[in-house]
Amino acid sequence: MSFTGNISRKFFKDVLEELYAEYNRREFVPPDPLQFLYGYDDLCDREIAALIASSLAYGRVVQIQRSVSCVLEQMPSPSVFLKEASPRSLRCMFHDFKHRFTSGKELSSMLLGIKNVIERYGSLYACFRAGLKEGDGTVIPALSTFVRELNAPEDGWCNFFLPSPMKGSACKRLHLFLRWMVRCDEVDPGGWADVPASKLIVPLDTHMHRICFMLGLTNRRQADMRTAVDITTAFRAISPDDPVRYDFVLTRLGIRKKLDLNAFLKKCAVPEAAVIA
Repeated sequence: MSFTGNISRKFFKDVLEELYAEYNRREFVPPDPLQFLYGYDDLCDREIAALIASSLAYGRVVQIQRSVSCVLEQMPSPSVFLKEASPRSLRCMFHDFKHRFTSGKELSSMLLGIKNVIERYGSLYACFRAGLKEGDGTVIPALSTFVRELNAPEDGWCNFFLPSPMKGSACKRLHLFLRWMVRCDEVDPGGWADVPASKLIVPLDTHMHRICFMLGLTNRRQADMRTAVDITTAFRAISPDDPVRYDFVLTRLGIRKKLDLNAFLKKCAVPEAAVIA
């Protein structure tokens, strides 16, 4: 890995830890869709709510909140709801649902996939864990199997909603889901304790890509899976056991008024010329 300017690895970690200590708190979560998970103490309910909320985490914040609320309000206990629901009832209930590119058919297909996985494995966690091998360096192989199982009932109808990492997509929303479920701190509620946080991949979108590019954590200009792995490798050199530790606080930069992206980059000795054209 390389760092921009004259910044050292130790200094960069100190800067990140300072940011983490100050802003990795629940009070800074809203309006992030992560906030929807805090109401579920039961792990089976939480993992379903997490997959729904993360899958809809694209587009305008207000629209994301509205869409996630619309779905979760129909299922006080997501696990009980899906256990009792039939394919027909799911399609009828969400027939008119629309979230940007996601139709009611795609949503109901994903819910049917979740129901199918739970019936076969007992939980989403058990399904994911079954695909995770000790020798895997990252969660990517297990995630690929997990997505294949979720898409199985509808023969790939959810390929946009639940993309496979094997096709090159950064799969930002799926890696966000895994961050929520695997990590456990004041922000991420966790629950999937047997999945090592060290294997997680940074949830990469254009905002995170831009920040990491300017920090010199990647020289790749496309926000795809290869770039996500590249950036994760850089963070793993700083935090081997928890490479996505700083994801939440870094994605607040430039979004929250108190978190000035330019001031942070200046502190990290980032030259002005490092900005993506």
